[in-house]
Amino acid sequence: METFTHLIKLSVGTESIESLVAWQASRAAQTSDGLPRHVTRMYPKREEEILAGGSIYWVFQGLIQCRQRILRLERITGEDGIDRCAMVLDPEIRRVAPAPRRPFQGWRYLAPSDAPPDMKAGRKDEEPLPAALAGALAEIGVL
Repeated sequence: METFTHLIKLSVGTESIESLVAWQASRAAQTSDGLPRHVTRMYPKREEEILAGGSIYWVFQGLIQCRQRILRLERITGEDGIDRCAMVLDPEIRRVAPAPRRPFQGWRYLAPSDAPPDMKAGRKDEEPLPAALAGALAEIGVL
């Protein structure tokens, strides 16, 4: 039985892995130690399971396309006085086998058994397929 869990999140404001990389390179998306972070309103109740090896899986244009390890979770207070969660992420973004995902709000827990596998080493440098084509292929089980 797995002792960790993942999160899954729609990548809002970025349309591709490349635009996510560009956003995370900005100072606005980094912690004081230079690591990328994603701030969300809700703090996960299963923190211990997430930090035991979990990743955040990013969804672009209806497809899970990549993941990043979650290194730590920090409680922060916004300028509006509302408490939030900053997910501090490993800067390495790992492409995964594209998997279709319907729209949802916020983040969700993702069991390791439901997470798409990482791309095989020989395919990581390939040019990604257009989202519509990758989605169609994933739906029929080719990817």
